[in-house]
Amino acid sequence: MKPMVLGITFLLALSSAAGAALPVYLDRSFVQDYSEKIPLVSPAGDTKLVKVRADRNGRIIVLSNKGLLQADAGVLKPDRQYRPLTDMQIKDIEVFQDQFVFLTDRDVLSNAWAGQLLLEHQVSEAHKLAVGSQSSVLIVGENEVVRFEGDKPVRWQDVGERIKQVAFDPAIERYLLLNDTGLRTWGQKIRSRVNLGILIPLNCFGFSNDGHTILIGTADGYFRLDPNSFQQERMEKRLPCTDIRCIRAISGSTWFGTPKGAFALRPDGQIDSYASRRWLVDDAVVDLWPGPDRSVLVLSETGLSIIHFREMTLADKATHFDKLTRQRHIRNGFSSSLAMSTPGDLSTGTLVDSDNDGLWTAMYLAGELFRYAVTKSDEALRNCYESFEAMERLSQITPIKGFPARSFERAGYQVADKSRWHVTEDGRWAWKGTTSSDEIVGHFFAYAIFAEVVPEEAWRQRAIALIDGIMDHIVRHNWYLIDYDGKPTQWGRWHPEYVNRFPPGVGDRRLNSVEIIAFLQTAWHFTHKDLYRQKALELLNDYGYLDNITIPMKKLSRVPGIDLTTEWNHSDDELAFLSYWNLYRYAFTPQLREQYREALRDHWEIERPEKNPLWNFLYAATGAEQFDLEESIWSLKEFPLDTISWTVRNSHRQDLEPIGPNFRHQSTKTVLPPDERPMSKYNGNAFRLDGGDGGREEFSGDIFLLPYWLGRYLDVIRPATTP
Repeated sequence: MKPMVLGITFLLALSSAAGAALPVYLDRSFVQDYSEKIPLVSPAGDTKLVKVRADRNGRIIVLSNKGLLQADAGVLKPDRQYRPLTDMQIKDIEVFQDQFVFLTDRDVLSNAWAGQLLLEHQVSEAHKLAVGSQSSVLIVGENEVVRFEGDKPVRWQDVGERIKQVAFDPAIERYLLLNDTGLRTWGQKIRSRVNLGILIPLNCFGFSNDGHTILIGTADGYFRLDPNSFQQERMEKRLPCTDIRCIRAISGSTWFGTPKGAFALRPDGQIDSYASRRWLVDDAVVDLWPGPDRSVLVLSETGLSIIHFREMTLADKATHFDKLTRQRHIRNGFSSSLAMSTPGDLSTGTLVDSDNDGLWTAMYLAGELFRYAVTKSDEALRNCYESFEAMERLSQITPIKGFPARSFERAGYQVADKSRWHVTEDGRWAWKGTTSSDEIVGHFFAYAIFAEVVPEEAWRQRAIALIDGIMDHIVRHNWYLIDYDGKPTQWGRWHPEYVNRFPPGVGDRRLNSVEIIAFLQTAWHFTHKDLYRQKALELLNDYGYLDNITIPMKKLSRVPGIDLTTEWNHSDDELAFLSYWNLYRYAFTPQLREQYREALRDHWEIERPEKNPLWNFLYAATGAEQFDLEESIWSLKEFPLDTISWTVRNSHRQDLEPIGPNFRHQSTKTVLPPDERPMSKYNGNAFRLDGGDGGREEFSGDIFLLPYWLGRYLDVIRPATTP
């Protein structure tokens, strides 16, 4: 949630087709936001949270209808730090000169300034406080507003409607009081009423960062108000939520609290939205306040959320995701999801198998391989060997030569669809069949990189043997993956009769051609078996697979009567781009390589609006001069540190520019930052506005690690200390 102002330095990173210098991002620190969530110690019940404040010491206090609360061991509990306060009826709290000032049913007092601020107010039903100085306060009571200068009260008893908010305006040295229809102002000697002529109720007000403009929040947007003339500007409604409940200028941005989360308006006009459990205890925001160390305190109905802003580099972020993955997501060497029985409670999480253990682990393995190639880290190499052995065992655990399982698990502990599992002869393990083309793409992608990168020849040969074994299975079975039942799996099909039966507008015709040619080229490159080259050329030339590979992506559309074409398949994008790595890298001839490059470029052009760093960097591997580096870095910076699948909703937002229905299901003109949209892997639609499972799954960090380390491997991301 930062502006796209990047340290892009133009250096020679890759040899492009034209030999031009390519852009490189020097990895300097940027501001990373993340959330700390502090709920009430028990369900809210009849506890009503009212206000949050912080003082110069970094102490945070929450005012509730049951007294003061503080954060303790990750929850809000009664504040017992200063015993005399616990015996008082605290009605309101404010901050003056970064010190707490309290309103009780009897007094205005503070523990700062040696406790000398102590005023017995005698205001009936006092419930709101504003502080102008140590000797000037304003108190709102049941039927009156009382201003004290020293200990002398001045009463305003005909103030009118119920006062919703009071504050001191230091720029003009007056108090402002808001009700449903307008403002009341109270200077040293002048009191006035300003009816703003707005037909909907006024909810709140705040000041601009320079203090020279008043911002009025309503149930349908906000408007700016000149503090002298009270001239109004137009109502602003292009907002994530127009029901504005509180406004606060914090650290150069203007923050707004709403029933659907908080958002910050930056000086450049861009909006950062903070909603869903990714950011907040709940979305019904009550109050906002600047917190310690540049943080922002967001109080909502059931707890306090602290939005932290920390200086990080992309390398620091990679370290975070590496730790997250190693500590919570490694199962038998696989990169697995963590499923939680209590949403968001990591202590209730358990590692589970999935249909795509082979593919997700291949993507994690590839990232670690790129990391090893760049850093020569022994730890990265150990991770590579561990995940490689898990993938290798997928091929070894089945009784079918060259047929890798989707997953394996100890017998009796399988989670996903047990009908497709087979128990090994010793009865101790089970493996899952129905292997998809997804898995085969992952195997070829990771094994090829493994065979190029790892230092030990014996390990490289093991990867090559797996490439050869899987390829041999597919060729022997006439371009099919043959399962335990002797039949082709649903998606493991590359035979010309299957592929070419699809019209050109169906993506499977192009995709399956890309996949099988990439497999054959990879197998020939590493084994030098003429059969693989011969079969590839036969498919390319005699069965039209080269024509299929070069079908323009813009031709893909709905084809009546074919279920696969009801919408754009983002899983197919993932399989295609991973296959492009092998397709381009191991092309038989320079001419073929150039045709593949053009096919990849054609697909990349369609995908550019997603600002996907993985697709962009896989395209950069062809030496492309333009591969949207700036957009890729933006996506990596905006990727949330929290990878839990919280339920996220954006379809109500009025600040988004929607576009009409389309085959790609692109919902808005511009893609939202990754930290504002539902969490997904790269097989999901980046333009999906709503989604998530309520926080029952945490994704592994390979979603960030693979594109980051690929960028480092291609040398388009460099540490800022690089000469």
